[in-house]
Amino acid sequence: MDASDINRSLVSELEAMGFSEAQATKALCSSGNSSLEAAVNWIVDHEDETYNDEMPMVSVDIIETPTPTFDSEQAKLKAQELRDRACKRREEEEKKLDKEREKERIRAGKERLATKRMAEENERKRFEAQRKTEKEEDKRARERIRQKLRQDMADRRARLGLSLNSGTSLKSIKTSEPETKNPLKVDSTALSGNLITKKEVLMECLRSLRRQYKEKDAKVQRAFKTLLVYVRNIVSNPDEGKFRKIRLSNPAFQARVGIFKEGVQFLELCGFERTEKGDFLVLRSDKVDMALLRSAGMVLHTAITNPFFGLLSK
Repeated sequence: MDASDINRSLVSELEAMGFSEAQATKALCSSGNSSLEAAVNWIVDHEDETYNDEMPMVSVDIIETPTPTFDSEQAKLKAQELRDRACKRREEEEKKLDKEREKERIRAGKERLATKRMAEENERKRFEAQRKTEKEEDKRARERIRQKLRQDMADRRARLGLSLNSGTSLKSIKTSEPETKNPLKVDSTALSGNLITKKEVLMECLRSLRRQYKEKDAKVQRAFKTLLVYVRNIVSNPDEGKFRKIRLSNPAFQARVGIFKEGVQFLELCGFERTEKGDFLVLRSDKVDMALLRSAGMVLHTAITNPFFGLLSK
């Protein structure tokens, strides 16, 4: 304020309470020169500020009033009462502010929780959709394998000169041979003739491994990754003999792949053959089938990245 009429009576009362004349005058100027309580409240609110004894630079018209009738003890009590009242007001304001902050914190927490639950629900739906798709793909793959097996049986009987109507139906042929879910037991003639696609046989080999050892998922994943390294090394360096020869007694091989018979079978499906002494698996240079090896790599990549691979098959 540029100019103010300072109530001398209020200044005197504030001085009697222990405040300096400069402090009292500034408090009255800043609080509108309205009341003693307003001036004390202003002083309490600004008690951390540093004061000096200089009077505020304002035009002052001192209003002379009679000298206060209360003594210094009464003034101190009055000052303490006003201070307590001001402190109580500040505490109430701080409590109200704390309450608002707590409400805001709870609201923000609820929003974060709702967002997290929504994300979890979306993730669950995504996994369910992926699981359903994988199950349908497995079902279609098994049906294709069954059809090819039935066709293979019919073709082999035809080559042997047998008729499907000579006392044995196709259905009885199917039941006369032990049914197996592992297409690895299909004879090599059927495999080489593509009566069962090589990629499906490779995939079923890995599915069988995953199903039988689902309680040892970490070791199964390690076996898949090791097989993928073998396949990639050969595809990248088909002329390097060291990548096409595996010692079966090698501790690292045994720990990662050799402990699973399906792991060794997978390598044999890729073209590896046991040596006469049975101590090595070797892929001869004339047996390197790049298309087959690339298919094997794709199957292994699927087995590694799909968390439900092989677990939905029956």
